This record gives sequence, structure tokens and C-alpha cells, in this order.
Amino acid sequence: MQGLFVLILAWLMFSPLTFSQEIYQWMDEKGTVHFTDDLSLVPERYRNQVQKKKPPKEPSPYPSPQVLKEEEMEKEHESASERKDLIGRGEEWWRAKAKEWNEKLLNAQKNYETAYADYKKKGKELEQSKFKSKSFQRKLKTEIKVLEGKAKEWEKQRDEAKNMLEKGLPKEAEELKADPDWITIEK
Repeated sequence: MQGLFVLILAWLMFSPLTFSQEIYQWMDEKGTVHFTDDLSLVPERYRNQVQKKKPPKEPSPYPSPQVLKEEEMEKEHESASERKDLIGRGEEWWRAKAKEWNEKLLNAQKNYETAYADYKKKGKELEQSKFKSKSFQRKLKTEIKVLEGKAKEWEKQRDEAKNMLEKGLPKEAEELKADPDWITIEK
């Protein structure tokens, strides 16, 4: 009976040590992976490729508060530069594309307004030139046509940029699984 007690006591004392021991892993010439906790059991020719590993801890069915906190922090701190769309483009690329289209929109709008104002001004000038020569009136009409064409061209570019910002980029981002926040314009 005393022998059994000593054996159980020894087992209890030394069992924590087995959990802190290392496990040795190696692969033989057939590709079979082997594990042991005794380095002397690894054949001599495989000892140079042995990988040391710590045995896994007993898994808990419930994650510890520290693990939960770390996972939460990892998610929060996941850098946008690490996230990518399906073809590997990240936030920086999408923001640059949105900025480019926004600048095109602003430029086209400004140029449209200028061309349209000049067109209207020439129209008033033509109305006031009833008593001027026909050649002067023809010249004004030609200038008006040119300004009208410019205004229409800028309007077309403005509408294209607006459409791209409102529909094109969001659709492309959705198809490529990019974060929709990446294409919002920061003002």
C-alpha cells in the first residue's frame, strides 16, 4: 500500500514536468513525420533536421479574458494597409483613385461654369449687336458655337466623373471586395 502511495505521489510530482518538456519532430526519407519527447530516440541521421516544439497546453473550452482582449485589439489594430481587395490593391490605391476622380469632377465643374458663363456673355453681346455689321455678328456666332462646344465637353467630363464617383467606383469596389470606406472623399 505504501508503494502505491509513493508511486502516485511521484507521478503527481513529476507529471507537470512532462508538460514542460520539448517534443522533437523529424521526417524520414519516406516523408513520414515522427514525434518523440526523447532526443535519444531520434535516429542519428535525422538529428540535424529535428524541430523542437513545446507540447500544447490543455485547451480551455472558454477563451481567457486576456485572449479575448488580444483578439479584439488585433482586429482593431488591423492596419488598412494590410487589407487588400481581390486583386491585391489596398486602401491607398482606392483612396488615390477616388481623389483622382474627385479632382477631375471639380476641374470639369469649374471649367464648365467658366465656359458656360462665357457662352452666355457672348450670347448677350450678339443680342446687342443688331446694328453692327454682319461680319461682326458672324464672328460672334462662331465664337458662341465654340464656347457652346467647350461647355458641352466640360459638362460631359463633369458627368463622367460624377458617375464614376457615385456608381462606377462603388460598383468596382463591391465586385473586388474592397472596403467601401476606402472610396469616400475626405473633405
